[in-house]
Amino acid sequence: MHQSGYIVLENGRIFKGKYFGATGEVVGEIVFTTGMTGYLETLTDPSYYGQIVVQTFPLIGNYGIIPSDFESSSPKLKAYIVREWCQVPSNFRSEGELDTFLKTHNIVGVCGIDTRELTKIIREVGVMNAKIATTPDALDKVLAEIKNYRIIDAVQSVSTKEISIAKGVPTGHKVVLWDFGAKENIRRELLKRGCEVITVPADTTAQEILDLTPDGVILSNGPGDPADNKEIIVELAKLSQSGVPIFGICLGHQLLALAQGAETVKLKYGHRGANQPVKDLKTGRVYITSQNHGYAVVPDSLPAHAHLSHLNANDGTCEGIAYQNMPAFSTQFHPEAAAGPLDTGFLFDQFIDLVRRVK
Repeated sequence: MHQSGYIVLENGRIFKGKYFGATGEVVGEIVFTTGMTGYLETLTDPSYYGQIVVQTFPLIGNYGIIPSDFESSSPKLKAYIVREWCQVPSNFRSEGELDTFLKTHNIVGVCGIDTRELTKIIREVGVMNAKIATTPDALDKVLAEIKNYRIIDAVQSVSTKEISIAKGVPTGHKVVLWDFGAKENIRRELLKRGCEVITVPADTTAQEILDLTPDGVILSNGPGDPADNKEIIVELAKLSQSGVPIFGICLGHQLLALAQGAETVKLKYGHRGANQPVKDLKTGRVYITSQNHGYAVVPDSLPAHAHLSHLNANDGTCEGIAYQNMPAFSTQFHPEAAAGPLDTGFLFDQFIDLVRRVK
């Protein structure tokens, strides 16, 4: 018999469900993701650091736990909310099931609630903080705790602590992956293209990166408010003057824009899922993309040497930037896109072509 668990929202709404995974109390920023598949990638994506994640798709866990699909070594999210979890997964690659996986990594889970209603609240009110609690009592005290929560040191908490090197076959261009919470599939895509990938911590300086003599630099995805990373932004501004080709993805896209003098803004409920339509303003083509972010670059704040290259077809927010004063471009969406869609994987080829031209 599963113990009752309560989801207390910052606006005072309470949902009663059942614990699965780890049992306990936790506070975080509650967000929703619309992916029908890819729950393993969601669970292990470092960009969810500090967040309580709600899956809008009702049944989660049906193909089990597959470590080779993980985006990092372990979950970084605060808690996980689903309508129903599958107790008997069916997949020839499966090496376990969801409940045990969450218990192993001490991730609190809640099931048995109306995730559609919860998602509608987040859409209408906006992203807010929440607490998963063992009791709905002492509500005033709980709401004070919820309102005081803030995600801090997000990038530093998920970034690698040391430099590592991986080589593709055949060994080709040397690419530095500046790790702000990088998804593993970014590295996989570079290795597939024969690159030597040098992954460096978030606190690496521009000069330390240049001392590695890279042919190009990838700015990875990651969690939190991009504007909080003041030291990284300063170093990125220096790197931007070096002439080394740069490709920014998600948080990396935002940090590059901030380093060039642009501004970012928090979205009402963000873009999280695998079905976000993005329009290429040069060709007019619309791509279906995978996304996970709560902030966006303000288009009107872009400097004269930068222009909008991609636009979100739903809400008109910035999805890509091209720069004229340096060999650099960036996207808000995820071209590595595990578990899909794969529409924009060609952007890694575009980055390699840029590296060849500059080299």
